[in-house]
Amino acid sequence: MARRRKNLPSISTPIIMASIALPIAIALLVGWTLVFAGNLARGDDIATNIWLLVGGVVAFTTLMVQMAMFAIFLGREILEVRRQDSFIDSVTHELKTPLASIKLGLQTLGRPGLDAAKREYLREMMLDDVDRLRRFVDDILQASRLAHDHDRLELQQDEVPLAALVAECAESVCTQHKLAPDAVTVEIDADLVLITDRAALSVVVRNLIDNAVKYSDADAVEVRVRATEARRGLLLEVEDRGIGIPRDDLKRVFHRFYRVSAETVRSRKGTGLGLFVVWALVRSLGGQVEAASDGPGRGTTMRVTLPKPPKTRAA
Repeated sequence: MARRRKNLPSISTPIIMASIALPIAIALLVGWTLVFAGNLARGDDIATNIWLLVGGVVAFTTLMVQMAMFAIFLGREILEVRRQDSFIDSVTHELKTPLASIKLGLQTLGRPGLDAAKREYLREMMLDDVDRLRRFVDDILQASRLAHDHDRLELQQDEVPLAALVAECAESVCTQHKLAPDAVTVEIDADLVLITDRAALSVVVRNLIDNAVKYSDADAVEVRVRATEARRGLLLEVEDRGIGIPRDDLKRVFHRFYRVSAETVRSRKGTGLGLFVVWALVRSLGGQVEAASDGPGRGTTMRVTLPKPPKTRAA
């Protein structure tokens, strides 16, 4: 499990502070109101008392709003620090594991009398580890860029045969995870063509399929990708029968660095960036993405709605 920094503040601290400060401010406001009500009952200068009362109400209202905003902001910052701390742990693991494997492979290759089959096996293993590191670094760089510039991405408008693109992504993921080709089923009309950015859509589809495979049991990977016309454009769905997502986390999984705290998630490789990249790219394409799940152990369906209607090829 991810370690926690000892000096990391508790998220309950700003909540407790706000819970104490707000009743005090309300009590002062009520007390102030009663004092001025008493002054008015005694016949003091009405105009002066009213202006002072109004000023007091405005001042205390402003104070309460500021305290509430402070508590919300501080709470969000603490959650972000926690997510970044978890991300650093994930990065450390993702870097150390393939590097250790590559080092061991190189040391083994240096042994005399190693047969050709063993050398080829080690070579392929190290190439896989290098590819894993490359994908990992690409994900980090892409997530960093999208976090700041996703509204200013320069997107191309290409004719993209959707079935072919999804099949290509599915084949790539199956090869990466050493799965049978039928582990990912593509149910999309071969004539369906989209006018969109091919590179961005390819990243979205590949990340969704990879995520579905990653969070499925290794011996029971069953992923289905389908596309249908919706009222607002095209609906692309990636469905798996994996570990599922708790209802409270369905929206949070698209936050940067966020990973569900369940052990079934922590035990799998990941950095909390894949779905954030999907969210940012889909948003740049003018679409929406959402996660649906009936709960832990009951699978997940990722739904991407693209705004541009599909274009059918001419016969």
